[in-house]
Amino acid sequence: MIALGASLAYAAGTQIFDPQTRKWVDYDKTKARKYYAMYKQVPEAFRRQQVPFRTAEKPGTIIIDGNQHFLYLVQPGQTAIRYGIGVGREGFGWAGIVRVGRTAEWPTWTPPAEMVERDPNARQYANGMPGGPDNPLGARALYLYEGNQDTIYRIHGTPEPWSIGLNVSSGCIRMNNDDIIDLHSRVAVGAKVIVLMQGASLYKGV
Repeated sequence: MIALGASLAYAAGTQIFDPQTRKWVDYDKTKARKYYAMYKQVPEAFRRQQVPFRTAEKPGTIIIDGNQHFLYLVQPGQTAIRYGIGVGREGFGWAGIVRVGRTAEWPTWTPPAEMVERDPNARQYANGMPGGPDNPLGARALYLYEGNQDTIYRIHGTPEPWSIGLNVSSGCIRMNNDDIIDLHSRVAVGAKVIVLMQGASLYKGV
């Protein structure tokens, strides 16, 4: 059983608490860009923090709540490190149980054939884009496997830190670079990853 904290985002989209009006307000791309331009960081809820977290999963397990845009790394003592994330936009959400198959620092990004076909900007990198600060995978990547098969999904960094808290990706889980570096340093290959997302398609084989 997994107990999650107060909801900040729903299937209809992300909301954040405005301390000035004391109300929940919609948080979209335009507001996210403005917030990041003003404060040089994401809203407090999406910043890395230790939180109470009740679960039967063992420490080292990653639990992703796609609706709330949080990734939890289970810690001893019924706690977890909570990170803000960006998740799949409409039609790209998924849920299931996978594992960390391998990891990489400043990884090469190779768009899948489906993305190359639908996205002209991805075609120039069909053979791979070298790692670096402009690479879509950011500073680190955790490659998610089902058994011994690469699912093509990743938990990775991003050169667009303002996008944390939004539904923006093609199914991968994105984090700001500082957070993915921190997560990468704590997670072992083989770690269990549970992805929860209301209304999402289940990953095949799960």
